[in-house]
Amino acid sequence: MSGSQNYINHVALVLDASSSMSHLSGKVVDVADRQIAYLARRSQELDQETRVTVYVFADQVECVIYDKDVLRMPSLKQLYRVGGMTALLAATLKSQRELARTAQLYGDHSFLTFVLTDGQENASGHCADAPSRDPRELARAVASMIETQEDNWTLAVLVPDQMGKREAMQCGFPKDNIAVWDATSTHGLEEAGEVIREATEKFMVGRTKGIRGSRAVFSTGADAVNQDTIKAAGLTPVDPAEYRLLPVAREAGIREWVTENGHTYRTGCAFYQLSKSEKVQARKRIAVLEKKTDQVYTGPEARALLGLPDVEVRVRPDHNDDFTIFVQSTSVNRKLVPNTRLLLML
Repeated sequence: MSGSQNYINHVALVLDASSSMSHLSGKVVDVADRQIAYLARRSQELDQETRVTVYVFADQVECVIYDKDVLRMPSLKQLYRVGGMTALLAATLKSQRELARTAQLYGDHSFLTFVLTDGQENASGHCADAPSRDPRELARAVASMIETQEDNWTLAVLVPDQMGKREAMQCGFPKDNIAVWDATSTHGLEEAGEVIREATEKFMVGRTKGIRGSRAVFSTGADAVNQDTIKAAGLTPVDPAEYRLLPVAREAGIREWVTENGHTYRTGCAFYQLSKSEKVQARKRIAVLEKKTDQVYTGPEARALLGLPDVEVRVRPDHNDDFTIFVQSTSVNRKLVPNTRLLLML
C-alpha cells in the first residue's frame, strides 16, 4: 500500500429515538452535532476523509443522513424526533447491512458505528426492516454478522445498565466495544458524548498507524496493549541500560524512594506504576513495560497505543497478563504504592 494512501472513514451514529429518550432529545442533538464538529476538525488535522451516516430508531428504523461528507453535515435538529418503542436489533442489523453496500474503491476504507440506546430491545419483531419476528433469531443474526465482519469494521454500543451490557454481549458485541452510560440525566449523556469522542480519537489516530478496526474501542488501559498493537503503534524499545525498575517496599514519596535507592532525582525522570483508575494530563509521558522481558517502550506513540487523546483523560490500570502501564510523575512528593514498581529513566 503506498504512503499516499487515502484514508476514508465511514462513521455512523445509530440513535435511539424511543419515547423514553424524550427528556434527553435536545441534548442528543447537541451531543451528536458536537461529535460531528469534532470529526470535521480532526479529519482536516489528520488529513482523513470522513463520511457520516445517521440512523434513528424507535418502532421503525430510519436512515436520515447517508455517507455525507463530514464538512457538509447539517444539524440533527430537524432530523431527530422521539416516540415509540426500541427496535435496537433491527437498527443494528439495518445500519451494518446498508453500510456494507457502500463502495470501497480507491482508498483505505474503515467503518466505525456507535449505537446509543437508553433501554432494552422490545420492538424489532414488529419492525419492517427486521429479517425475523423472533427476538432470539435476531440476536443470533446480530452475533453472526459481528463475527463475520471484516477487520476494517468497528461496531460499538452504549447501553444504560449492566443488564444491557449482558444482552449486548449475548448479541456478540466484543466486551470492550460496550460502554455503560447514565441514561437518567443530561449529564450522563454529556459523559457518553465524551466516551464516544475519546473512542473516535483513538480510532482516527490508530488509522494513521495502520490499524483498520478495533474490538477494544472503549478501552483506555492496559487491556488495549498487546504485541500487535505495540508493533502497529511503532513503539520504540528503550535501551535497558537507560532505565532501572525499583521495587517499592513501603509507602514513600517518589523523590525520597529514588534517593534512598542510591539514584539522583531529576523532575520527570521517575514513572510510577498505574495501580488505580486516575486522570492523566496531556503532557504526561507514558511508558509500557512487557512483564515477561522487563522491556520498556515509550515515546508519544505509547499514549496513542492506549487510546489516549492529547487531553486530560481517565486511564484504567486494567489487569493485563503481559503489560504494565507507568505514568510520568512531575511531583516530588507523589506517594508510591507498596508492592508496585517504580520506573526510573537514567
